Amino acid sequence: QVQLVESGGGSVQPGGSLRLSCAASGFTFSSKSMGWFRQAPGKEREGVASILTGIGSTYYADSVKGRFTISQDTAKNTMYLQMNSLKPEDTAMYYCAAGSRRWPTLHRDQYNYWGQGTQVTVSS
Repeated sequence: QVQLVESGGGSVQPGGSLRLSCAASGFTFSSKSMGWFRQAPGKEREGVASILTGIGSTYYADSVKGRFTISQDTAKNTMYLQMNSLKPEDTAMYYCAAGSRRWPTLHRDQYNYWGQGTQVTVSS
């Protein structure tokens, strides 16, 4: 049984940084896609960043390129999202997802497992 647990959310001022973590159990970090998604109130869930576990190939949404970095620690079965230069429009619930695709993807229907989410609020 796959379980994904996010942590690291919080409230920061614009321009600040946060690092999100996603601890996975029952999921092997071996050439399978994992990703970070976010959903703001009244909006659809959107893909932010994805990584091909083990290999480390990554893919980012245009809105976060150059500000967010996705990474993995295969020994700890944990995925991270380093978020820098945060903007108010980054405010959302952030979700970790895991799937079986052998490429990084931001299509939410290509993911089978989801965490419960962690809230990120960017406000002055």
